[in-house]
Amino acid sequence: MRIGLFIGFCIAVLMACDSGESKRQIKVETQFGDMIFELYNSTPKHRDNMIKLANEGYYNDLLFHRVIKGFMVQGGDPDSRDAAPEQRLGTGGPGYKVDAEIGAPHFKGTLAAARQGGPVNPEKQSSGSQFYIVQGRVVSDQELNAHESSKGITYSDAQRAKYKEIGGTPMLDMEYTVFGEIVTGMDVIDKIAAVQTAPGDRPVSDVKMKVSVVK
Repeated sequence: MRIGLFIGFCIAVLMACDSGESKRQIKVETQFGDMIFELYNSTPKHRDNMIKLANEGYYNDLLFHRVIKGFMVQGGDPDSRDAAPEQRLGTGGPGYKVDAEIGAPHFKGTLAAARQGGPVNPEKQSSGSQFYIVQGRVVSDQELNAHESSKGITYSDAQRAKYKEIGGTPMLDMEYTVFGEIVTGMDVIDKIAAVQTAPGDRPVSDVKMKVSVVK
């Protein structure tokens, strides 16, 4: 079996498992509005870690410290709480990593775990707290074909249709763990992504968050 077909099969099975179980939800509050995300049951380590941290109030008053329009918005660094304007951010965490649970695509509105790249992290373990929300852009069949070829994966017809309709960042597929998707507040992503940023992609004016468990 081709590796791409096998991966596609695995993703289909994971999605089927998700559809048969109730899903936990979190709310991310910002000055631009609120976003509600469903967390995937197919990524239980990331789901449970996010719920744990949210219940502890870990994310409250942290910043979206990295914003790249047309790509994603990232937050969850504990060092960003009350950070000085010139402070470099992006390396903080709770002192542990989360094992990779890679499989779901990076559609617009998906919730994914940040991680260290390169040879220092060959197992692609996720940051213990930092996450990003995908904005991305609409993707063509030609681009998806190229990603299939380079990554050895196969997108289903439904996945292709979704990438072409709402967009995303397929270049990140099979590299990072996607562990949830937005239910309400898609416009908030665009509002955050549109803020003015300084060199290093940090917003000039702080964009704070509060994360809580909805159910």
